[in-house]
Amino acid sequence: MSWRDFWNGEHAIYVSDRHKHLHYRRIAQDIAAAVPGRDAAVLDHGCGEALSADLVAAACGRLILCEAAPTVRDRLRARFATLSNLSVVSPEEVAALPDASLDVVVANSLIQYLSTDEFNQCLALWRDKLKPGGELILADVIPPDLSALTDAGELLGFAWRGGFLVAAIGGLVRTAFSDYRKLRAQYGLSTYSAVAVTALLEAAGFAAVTRRPNFGHNPHRMAFWARRPAASVSAQS
Repeated sequence: MSWRDFWNGEHAIYVSDRHKHLHYRRIAQDIAAAVPGRDAAVLDHGCGEALSADLVAAACGRLILCEAAPTVRDRLRARFATLSNLSVVSPEEVAALPDASLDVVVANSLIQYLSTDEFNQCLALWRDKLKPGGELILADVIPPDLSALTDAGELLGFAWRGGFLVAAIGGLVRTAFSDYRKLRAQYGLSTYSAVAVTALLEAAGFAAVTRRPNFGHNPHRMAFWARRPAASVSAQS
């Protein structure tokens, strides 16, 4: 099983339906708040189930949801079939988008599942698809010194505030024996320091890199904003 296989099938990452819906609503609210204007073209790359993507679509002119798992794409298309400014694509279809056509690219909780080479390939792709002056947002980046206990504590706090604490405690126990834990042990999760992320972004041709509060409930993970310069800068390949 690969990470793509894992997300394409049934899994227990979310401890309850309430957890899942609150999680995606919070992420959608954070993305919508980052949209620069009602006419903006936005790509959410690695969007997952994106249950509240309609909130983002309402804040922008065009929303493109990119998801690698085919079954998740099918559910997204069915869920948002009536939204004329929302489309669902595969990662391969992102490459076919016109260059310099996007105002914002968001990659939330994505790069931990990519190798450094895959991450660099995505950076080059996102740079090309962004308009000059367009913005890349990397969120939920895991720093190397973040412990699983800290992550668990933040989940329990989110659960307490959201009214699903009992389910969260049970979910943490189930995760200890789940395919997610096995895959994490086998493939690991990519972690980056703030210095490393900034260096990779700048090497890929991005500028004005800043660290900002993370999307979602976990403030111990990191988020970065970067811009494609108005005068295009070519990255070394």
